[in-house]
Amino acid sequence: MFLWLVFVLMTVAAIFAVLWPLGRAADVQAGSDVAVYRDQLDEIERDRGAGLIGEAEAQAARVEVSRRLITAADVAEFTKSLPIGSPLWRRRAAAIAAIVLLPVVAVSLYLTIGSPRLPGQPLEARLRGVHEDASIVNMVSQVERYLENSPNDARGYEVLAPVYLRFGRFADAVNARRKILALNGENAERQSDLGEALSAAANGVVTAEAKTAFDRALALDPGELKAKFFIGLAAEQDGDRTKAAAIWRGMLEGAPGDAPWLPMVREALARVTGMPVVAVSPGPSAEDVAAAGSMSEKDRGEMIRGMVARLAERLKENGNDVEGWQRLLRAYMVLGERDRAHAAAADAKRALAQDPEKLRRIDEVVKSLGIDG
Repeated sequence: MFLWLVFVLMTVAAIFAVLWPLGRAADVQAGSDVAVYRDQLDEIERDRGAGLIGEAEAQAARVEVSRRLITAADVAEFTKSLPIGSPLWRRRAAAIAAIVLLPVVAVSLYLTIGSPRLPGQPLEARLRGVHEDASIVNMVSQVERYLENSPNDARGYEVLAPVYLRFGRFADAVNARRKILALNGENAERQSDLGEALSAAANGVVTAEAKTAFDRALALDPGELKAKFFIGLAAEQDGDRTKAAAIWRGMLEGAPGDAPWLPMVREALARVTGMPVVAVSPGPSAEDVAAAGSMSEKDRGEMIRGMVARLAERLKENGNDVEGWQRLLRAYMVLGERDRAHAAAADAKRALAQDPEKLRRIDEVVKSLGIDG
């Protein structure tokens, strides 16, 4: 409501600015111009008679004033030939157009290309994002200038490489990673970082060169997690889903429950095995996951349904676990149990009714899965 009030006040101000000059009467009329120029001719004659100006000067002044007099007389004659009240009519027409058309055009344009229902964006947050990006860009420029004079300082490349990757400057990221290896020597982490940059430069494809870097990283440290994940991704891209699943299952085995990379690996494993995410989320052990790969379709389905049932029971006791509800909804849809998914969505909304953010996340999952459809 406040926004529309601001728009109304702005429109009124714009209309006033247009009407103000239209409502003022003309200061000088054509007829009065003629009288002024005739007075000037009389004044020239008086000055000539009094000896204030010479004949040549008087003659030049007469010519100039006479020219202006003729122009003013023509304008006055043209004005008389127009319909009575024509200038006033034109001002009124312009005023009506300003009053009617200006608001209509402005509102129509805003409703067409504007976003009246777009939520507000706090100025502080927007400025903070701009300042952060600007400060990073300035930092990158400073480090780049420094490296021009000190090209053998590996610390500068270590600073730049992840920033290049974040801003999509993949070729620069690859060059920076190569520089670090050349200056500081290789280890598993540096080889993995090079492979990651090479894959990013290839739009996510683990190229032969990137795979060589990851293989070298694993040779230096068999426990290098980034290299393991990308080797699994390379196997998937080569069509060897079994190998990819084995690699990612190995990563999950014994992994700490709060490891930040767990969701990514679980999603990748679910993608190559066809099992719902719930089957590789906290609950089943690594042995369960490995055993599922060798089961028959019937046995695998029974195992999955058992884990889904346990998850559903747990959510009855702890309904605040929004991630658990999301996994349960996806699992029901994968199993083809739409009615249970619909009922679980209703249960989730009731359990999370006091948390708008979690409700929004549930609604997004429900919409993406088409549960209400």
